[in-house]
Amino acid sequence: MKISCCWLYAIARYGYPPSIEDTFRALEDVADMGFKYVEIEAFNIKKNNVKELHDSRSKIKEAVDNLGLKLINYPIMLPGLLSQDDNVRKYNFELFNIGVETASYFGAEMVQLDSFPPSLQFIGETPYEEAIKYGKTFRVKINPAYSWQKEWDTLINMFSRCCEILKDTGLKLILEPRVGEKITNADAILRLFDHINNPILGAILDTAHMHAQKEIIPLSIEKLGSKIFMVHVADNDGTVNNHNKVGTGTIDWEGTLMALKKFNYSGYFAIDIWSEDINKIKNDYIESRNYIEKIGKRIGI
Repeated sequence: MKISCCWLYAIARYGYPPSIEDTFRALEDVADMGFKYVEIEAFNIKKNNVKELHDSRSKIKEAVDNLGLKLINYPIMLPGLLSQDDNVRKYNFELFNIGVETASYFGAEMVQLDSFPPSLQFIGETPYEEAIKYGKTFRVKINPAYSWQKEWDTLINMFSRCCEILKDTGLKLILEPRVGEKITNADAILRLFDHINNPILGAILDTAHMHAQKEIIPLSIEKLGSKIFMVHVADNDGTVNNHNKVGTGTIDWEGTLMALKKFNYSGYFAIDIWSEDINKIKNDYIESRNYIEKIGKRIGI
């Protein structure tokens, strides 16, 4: 099994987003935990982390290489790509191009986007905006002028355009279903694929988000099949979208891995754990990796 460490570790340990100095610390932690594969995530939240990482790319790549790591995924988190404001979208596509250049420099295999929350008027907190917190309840007010169809059309246009940008780079484009966003489950991703039939576009099977959405994960695997380009590994009890240590929730891991084996899945399993206890988070990542690796060995994946 190829097991990777998600950048959620760095966010939980060092902040959202981590500073450049903490980016180097996080990479050292990943190597210390015994991982070979890693991702680094670029944000345009609170500060322009996309440009920060681009400006520091040579030093970061040197650190990744010296630590014996391989950077496999470069998420570029730009909610502005889906703005209804043309100028905001234009600026964010400029940032996306910078992010793609950075990903190529790092030798990544994939870049990742999200579908981001709908442009509703949230009363209180907005999903994933100021901080990453799971298990929240959201209240919204629907503006009479709001149009889901317009929002969906913008989403299709954005992913189509991003696929075109990546066409000659060798990079794949991946996204995950997330609670509270426009793409929340396997069927929503399939609807996106119906509109964008492009071999470079694929899904992340995010076990924690799907379990919280009450999906039967092996059935979701049947639906997505070979369009699964990555698996995010985290556990919960199915009531909220917590990203807990693997084996502490109610996800059927053996059934999930058996379903993936049916489709000859040979991609990355990315440990995606969140914990506010920074004194135990490293151990949670190590134990989660060992847990999933043990099952994988037993069933031959």
